[in-house]
Amino acid sequence: MARYGMAIDTKRCVGCNACTLACKQANNVPDGVMWSRVLTDGGDMPDTPASDGGNLSMRYFPMGCQHCENPACVKVCPVGATYKDPETGVVRQDYDKCIGCRMCMSACPYSGVRSFNWDEPQYCLGHDVGDADAPAHQKHVVEKCTFCYQRISKGEVPSCMDLCPARARFWGDLDDPNSEVAKKVASRQYTHLLEEKGTKPSVYYLV
Repeated sequence: MARYGMAIDTKRCVGCNACTLACKQANNVPDGVMWSRVLTDGGDMPDTPASDGGNLSMRYFPMGCQHCENPACVKVCPVGATYKDPETGVVRQDYDKCIGCRMCMSACPYSGVRSFNWDEPQYCLGHDVGDADAPAHQKHVVEKCTFCYQRISKGEVPSCMDLCPARARFWGDLDDPNSEVAKKVASRQYTHLLEEKGTKPSVYYLV
């Protein structure tokens, strides 16, 4: 049993979107879909600085599924297609069970972390890319970040960890005090997104 999570150092993140590209490639994410994005606290457009009395500041927030301990999406899924893996704590999607009702998208307070495949997934290349054991994408299902489950189930790290040039991400078992992520969370101040929603995210933003 584990409780996997990630810490992201907002002082180190430079907003390069390498994590976005790594995720898209490793998981063969279809055209027009992103499981991971990089937001700023100044606005909805990329690289928008925040302003406080004329003083500008820039802080990046890589954004994907928060893999909550108390996930709102799991509670509303009528068929159990959205579920929390008991061995890892990762919130997963079973594409074969998904009926496309999109209740999980409505319940999730973190807008934009899920996508719905209205049509057959399309790709700019004529062949699959990324991990050979990444789940195949399907029409009329909801998708989202899986913490690269095909990798972590083999003891590897999510793809966004591998490509981050600023080394702003930390990964591991939050219940293991010797893991890299647990040490960072214990030694640094952090914030959760929309903490007031009570979802208890497993993604920690170090400040």
